Amino acid sequence: MKIIYTKHALKDKLPALKRLGWNISKNKIEETIANPEWRGVSKHGQETAMSLVDEKHILRVVMRSEGDIITVITLHIARRGKYESTL
Repeated sequence: MKIIYTKHALKDKLPALKRLGWNISKNKIEETIANPEWRGVSKHGQETAMSLVDEKHILRVVMRSEGDIITVITLHIARRGKYESTL
């Protein structure tokens, strides 16, 4: 499995999360994709993978799979219960 990142995910979202105090690494993103605690579908029909960041927050990764290539489209931190309860 090869993971690539859109410019939006890598250059916009990761630095924005860091400015907000969330130190999310590429390793954490890749662990979330490989072993998510929850899976889902975005409102636009894209796959999502989610994992805990702390007891009140999750990391949600929106991605597209084509064969063995996964493209990370965007990611964000959400409060627990917003997404995993809809699965």
